[in-house]
Amino acid sequence: MPRDGDKTREQIVVAATRLFYGQGIKAVSMDAVAEKAGVTKKTLYYHFTSKDELVAATIAARDQPTLDLYRRWFAETDGSAADKVRGLFIKLGRSVDTPRWRGCGFLRTIAELANTPAHPAVKAGAAHKKRFEAWLETELRSEDIPGAAALARQIVILLDGATTVMLIHRDLDYVEAAGQMARSLVEGAQR
Repeated sequence: MPRDGDKTREQIVVAATRLFYGQGIKAVSMDAVAEKAGVTKKTLYYHFTSKDELVAATIAARDQPTLDLYRRWFAETDGSAADKVRGLFIKLGRSVDTPRWRGCGFLRTIAELANTPAHPAVKAGAAHKKRFEAWLETELRSEDIPGAAALARQIVILLDGATTVMLIHRDLDYVEAAGQMARSLVEGAQR
């Protein structure tokens, strides 16, 4: 019985995402991806002509779900725009406080491929970060907060910084401190 091509492709992306996130891109072979996905290497290469293409597909697959998660966190947080921004950090802290968490997959991919800035996964990761920033700017503008573009950029810096420091120290106090700073920035802009 023939396999469904879209399902097989998705199965490969899911397996590769788990392996790349857990072990790093360079440490994972295409053989390991094929084995984890339960496909032959021939099938893997039918769907992805190179490891670079597969890495880019894993980043692209995480883009919208990650943006949707942050949108949900923002919407679920009660209060002012400042409260909602702080809520992003609180929810981030809760989601990353597990032994299996290995940091932001977008940042880790970009860092691992930093010597190849034209790599499609680096471009996809950078585009994701820009889309997140644009979404946050839109949310801040809808609240009539002055300087929404600059403020969104500052909050992105705090989020990415908090994520990185949390990976280093495994201490939620850093995420909390960054959330308080972000809240203060929004409150200051509203004055």
